[in-house]
Amino acid sequence: MYASLKSIGSYVPEKIMTNHDFEKIIDTSDEWIQKRTGIAERRIAAEDQTTSDLGALAAKKAIERADIDKSEIDMVICATLSPDYLCMPSTACVICEKIGISNVMAFDVSAACSGFVYILQIAKSFIESGTKKNILLIGAEKISTLVDYTDRGTCILFGDGAGAAIISATEDKNEAILDIHASADGTYADLLITPGCGTKNPCSHDMVDNKLQYIKMSGNEVFKVAVKTLTQDVVDILENNQIQSSDIDIFIPHQANLRIIEAVRAKLNFPKEKTVFTVGKYGNTSAASIPMAINDAYEEGRLKHGDLMLLDTFGGGFTWASALVRFGGK
Repeated sequence: MYASLKSIGSYVPEKIMTNHDFEKIIDTSDEWIQKRTGIAERRIAAEDQTTSDLGALAAKKAIERADIDKSEIDMVICATLSPDYLCMPSTACVICEKIGISNVMAFDVSAACSGFVYILQIAKSFIESGTKKNILLIGAEKISTLVDYTDRGTCILFGDGAGAAIISATEDKNEAILDIHASADGTYADLLITPGCGTKNPCSHDMVDNKLQYIKMSGNEVFKVAVKTLTQDVVDILENNQIQSSDIDIFIPHQANLRIIEAVRAKLNFPKEKTVFTVGKYGNTSAASIPMAINDAYEEGRLKHGDLMLLDTFGGGFTWASALVRFGGK
C-alpha cells in the first residue's frame, strides 16, 4: 500500500498589501524590497479572519477535488506557526469543527516553514502502515499578526494564506509519494525566532513593551544556511532514490525569498520553466507556502496526474525537508 497526494486546494485572503503600501509606513521602497526578496505583494487576512478560517476554506476545496465525502477522512493534521490559540485547542481541532468533521484524530505540528512536508511524512507513515486511509493535511498561516510593522527586515517578507491536501491509500506506485527527508538543528534556533508568549518569556507588560511576541530574524545568517542546506538536502534525496534532476517534472521550493530559490535552482541546474515561483505575489506564507505553490501549479495546468514533484523547504528551528511526490490527482 502506498500514500498518494490525491488533491490540492488553497485559499488566499482578498486584501493585497503591495510594496508601495509599505513605503507609506516604513523607510523602504518597492525597488529595495524586490531587489532583495523578489516580493511585490502579499495577502493579508481580515481582522476577523483566523488561521483556522483560512485553513477551513482551503480544506473544503481539497476535499471536493479529491471526490470523497468528508466522513471518509480519518485524520486531520495542521502545520502552522500562527495557531488560533497559544496552547489549546489545536487549530486542526478548530478546523474540524468548521468543516464538519468529528471523532477523528486531529493535531497540529510546529515546524515553521517546513511544516507541510513534515506532516506529509507523518501522513505517509500512517497510510503505509495501514492505520489510516484518507488524511487531510493543512498548512495555514496568519503571520500578519506575528510581525512588527516597524521592523522592515521582517514585516515585508510575510503574508497570510492556506493550502490543503488529501493523502489517500493507493496500490498504484505511479501516483505514490516516493520518499521524504525531514530534519532539524536546534543550534540555529536564535537566528529565526518568536521569543515571547512561551514559558521562557511568558506574557507580561515587559514582554509586549519589548515586542517579543513578534518574529525576529538574522537575515544574512539565515540566507547562508538556507541555501547550503536546501541544496544538499535535494542532492541527498535524488541520489538516495537514483533520480536525476532531469527526471523531475516540477520543482516546488519553499517561497521565502527569490534570491534563495534562484541560488538553489542554479546550483541544482533546474530550468526556470520547471520551477514554481509564487513568492512575488504571496510573500513567505511559512507552512502554507508549499501547498499554495502546488495549488497554483495545478490551477495553471502545469501539474498533471503522475507528474513527479520535488518539494524543498527550510524554516525556523532550523528545520528542513524535501520530498519526491508523484501527483495522484486527476
